[in-house]
Amino acid sequence: MEANPRSTGRLPAAFLTPGSSSFTDFLGSHAPELLPGNRPLPPVKGAVEIPHGTTIVAVTYRDGVVLAGDRRATMGNVIAQRDIEKVFPADEYSAVGIAGTAGLAVEMVKLFQLELEHFEKVEGAQLSLEGKANRLSTMIRSNLGMAMQGLAVVPLFAGWDVDRQKGRIFSYDVTGGRSEEQGYAATGSGSMFARGSLKKLFRDGLSEDEATTLVVQALYDAADDDSATGGPDLARRIYPIVTVVSDEGFRKLSEERLLGTVRAIHERRLEEPDGPRAALL
Repeated sequence: MEANPRSTGRLPAAFLTPGSSSFTDFLGSHAPELLPGNRPLPPVKGAVEIPHGTTIVAVTYRDGVVLAGDRRATMGNVIAQRDIEKVFPADEYSAVGIAGTAGLAVEMVKLFQLELEHFEKVEGAQLSLEGKANRLSTMIRSNLGMAMQGLAVVPLFAGWDVDRQKGRIFSYDVTGGRSEEQGYAATGSGSMFARGSLKKLFRDGLSEDEATTLVVQALYDAADDDSATGGPDLARRIYPIVTVVSDEGFRKLSEERLLGTVRAIHERRLEEPDGPRAALL
């Protein structure tokens, strides 16, 4: 597939062969060894420590959806990185958050971004949000061989549905199984604790500010009980990645915008570290 710099300048035949609008299918036909799931792993003895990303949360609100992730990557009991980014734009109206093997997850996201861009250029139109969710499901399924060897990738996908005019959230398992979540969702090692927080605080008709506070609160709760999840770090100025997708498109909230929310939650935790005390009846 590589172009020859000494040739006449013509594209290789693979680029001129009619096919589907899927870039993944194109690679599978002409250079299958480039797909992440097709790369052979070298033989190793014993366990190999590889950086893993953890908790991702998403919440729908009245004008769209908020997708957020903590910043910690771990290797066993060691913090591999304190400020990793786990939430990325997939295209103008969708975003994906990664949990699992960090290197493979980032590579899968980049391939997914290229997949959606390739489809739009070939077809002259964007995929529906449902179609994007299905494409991501296929990519996760192609990584099943890696997942069976312990290199799993389990993302959370969210976006603005242009046809239905609302925010939607999709979760996955390692086999590519896809489920649409209603209202909120969480994935990663701290998801159980984050989901409990979301379940108690979520309600229909949230504003963007309320949804932002909710996802930061959920990540704070997850970090409280899961060592692999990093809470907001005021000392190092490391805050969660929080993104918003609405009819205006994808938008990442700035650290300045998050600082007030993080400080407010932190101050409440200093006053009542175990949460608000219920009144005794």
